[in-house]
This record gives sequence, structure tokens and C-alpha cells, in this order.
Amino acid sequence: MEKFKSGFVAILGRTNVGKSTLLNSLIGEKIAIMANKPQTTRTQIKGIVNRENSQIIFIDTPGIHKPKTKLSNIMVETAFSSSRDVDLILLIVEATSNEIGKGDRLILEKIKEANTKTILIINKIDLVKKEELLKVIQIYSKEYDFEAVLPISAKSREKNEELLRIVEDTLKEGPKYYDEETYTDQTIRMIVEETIREKALKLLDDEVPHGIYVEVQKLKKGKTMENKPIFNIEATIFCQRESHKGIIIGRNGSKLKQIGIYAREDLEKTLGEKVNLQTWVKVRKDWQDEDWIVKKFKIDN
Repeated sequence: MEKFKSGFVAILGRTNVGKSTLLNSLIGEKIAIMANKPQTTRTQIKGIVNRENSQIIFIDTPGIHKPKTKLSNIMVETAFSSSRDVDLILLIVEATSNEIGKGDRLILEKIKEANTKTILIINKIDLVKKEELLKVIQIYSKEYDFEAVLPISAKSREKNEELLRIVEDTLKEGPKYYDEETYTDQTIRMIVEETIREKALKLLDDEVPHGIYVEVQKLKKGKTMENKPIFNIEATIFCQRESHKGIIIGRNGSKLKQIGIYAREDLEKTLGEKVNLQTWVKVRKDWQDEDWIVKKFKIDN
């Protein structure tokens, strides 16, 4: 009989390299928000993969970037904190990089300090030629003794089974930390807040998204007129400037309505129930430097 394996696997990388896309693909459920903008993930997110002979707990982390506010400091701190005391690290880099940039260099130095087993994932291979990919592999292989190097396209599930097998082979014998039905540590409230923020990230102008955060004021399960279950949700999108408030609301409320519709559709798929979602927009200047807000994104070690 095969021994049961388990372990914690941190996913590290710069902003926008495809960490959340890969996590959602491996889990088979949408637990991390995705948007084509940097610094999308703000805190640590766990996704659990249950296999016949293993349980793998993946930890998605904020992208490494140069911090400018208390929030961004917490994000970078969270990323590095998440990589401590894990069994394995997945370092994700882009195939389009022809050199090791400052962000990747910083992550590599942290990995070297910890001397943690690491698998190098080279993402976005669909954007480069074979010779360019080989150069990236060569550059990184000189820097660290990786357990394995796997070129992938995170948008495709083609290499998922191979990656899971490599991870499983690398892990040691261990217990089941979560029951088999659990696929994330995210609460419904967190999923709602992040889903609304994702839709805002995708629909708003570049100068607005990272100046917003979402807070759920009401989350209550009720019944529809047809006696079917429904989530009644009220949430506020906070932004930093009055001008941003106008952009988020849009002409005659059109933009806010659009954010709400897309978020509701997504949440109904995720929660498996009908959703009644109401959203508001309020200005809260300098919230990224307010301790009581920022600490919500901090993890305990």
C-alpha cells in the first residue's frame, strides 16, 4: 500500500506572472481572483488538492513588488512569510524574461536563505520560441538546484497532472490536514469581497483599481418568493478620491451596475445559490495606510 503524502506548497512570483491562474486551474475551482493588472492578490489564499495518495495545500501569495504604502508592505511581507515553514515552493517566472529581474532576484535570494525545496515553473511558454525558453531555463538553473523545471502555460490545464505528480513525488509522508470536501480556506465573505473587487479591476480605468477595497456589510441567507435559498448581500466599494467614486459609479450608475451584475453571476456559480447583491461606493482617503484596515490583510505566523 502506498504511503499517504501531504504538505504545504507556497506559490511565489512577481506580480502578474500567473500565480492565481495556476492555482485556480489546479484546484478546479475559482478561489483566487484574476485580472490582467499587477498586485491583484492582496493576501494569502490556500487551495487544497485531494488526490488518491496525497493532500496538497497550495498557498497563493501576493506578487513581489516595490512597496509604497503600508498595504503594499504587508503584501510583500505576506508573500515571504507564506514561504517560511513550507514543504515546497513553486517559483513562477515568465518565459518572456531574458534575464533575472530585481523582483525574481529578490525571491531567489529568499529561497536560497531558506534552502527550501523549489520547483521552477516557467509560465507563458506560448509567447516564446523554443530557443528563448531554453535560454530562460539555462539562466535560472545556474542560480539554484531546483527539484524540477516545468515549462507551462497556466491558462491551459495540459501540464496540471504532470505538475501535481512532481509535487506529490517531492512531498513526504503526512496526514490529511483538511477533509476531502474542502478546497479552500477562504470564507464566503472573503470570496464575495474578492469577486466584487475582481470585477472592478477588470472594468475600471488603470488609475482606480488599486485604490479600492471591498467590505461586506451584510451576508445573510434567506428564501426567495418561490421558497428557494438566496444569499442577500450588501457591500461597499471604498475608493481614495471623489473623482474615482464618479468613475466607479459611472454615468447614471452604469459602471457600478455592470460590476454588480458580473459579480452576482460569478458568485451564483461559486456559491451554487441565487444571489441578491447590492453595492455602494464611498470615499475613504489614505485607507492603504490605515493600520486597522491594513491588518486585515496580514497573516499570523
